[in-house]
Amino acid sequence: MKTTLLKSEDYTRSPWKNGGGILTDIADAHRPGAAVKDWDSLLWRFASTPIVAPGPFSYMPGIDRLQMVIAGRGLVLKAPGQEFDEREPFTTVRFTGEMEIVTELEAGPVEVVNLMARRGAAEIELAALGEPGERLLTAGTHLVYAVSGDCGIRLNSEAFVIPAGSTLKIELTEPSKLALVSGLAVLGSIRPAG
Repeated sequence: MKTTLLKSEDYTRSPWKNGGGILTDIADAHRPGAAVKDWDSLLWRFASTPIVAPGPFSYMPGIDRLQMVIAGRGLVLKAPGQEFDEREPFTTVRFTGEMEIVTELEAGPVEVVNLMARRGAAEIELAALGEPGERLLTAGTHLVYAVSGDCGIRLNSEAFVIPAGSTLKIELTEPSKLALVSGLAVLGSIRPAG
């Protein structure tokens, strides 16, 4: 087991793929040996971003996406023939990067977290941790993002405090137990496909 605290002041900023906004890169991984770390070499990315006006989502062929509102409310994603309801915060929606999606904001701007992965390279999950309790983490990479205020967790028998806005990156080679002790967090989980 390896843990790394990713501090909010060290996050990087980059434009959305379609240039319509700015995202905060919390953690990512790219193909080994890629000359340039860009959307084409991306294996997975965990990021947050504000959505301040209705508009189209970036076209990302081959990318699976999970999204969750962490501040504000009233977000709906509209795609041909269907919609993804994120009106309530901490609801996870799953969609593909090929979908033509336009956002609708029913109650003003929101802040979201996104977990994206190249299809066939990784399997992803995104969950809110709001109630104290224990869950099993599989082998892979897990990101515990402290959404508002400091967050206390226990990993097996070791205690951690994650400062507000920071993320604990957990790399596991075997299953481990994660318990939320205090605070509110979002858990992003990435494991190799297959």
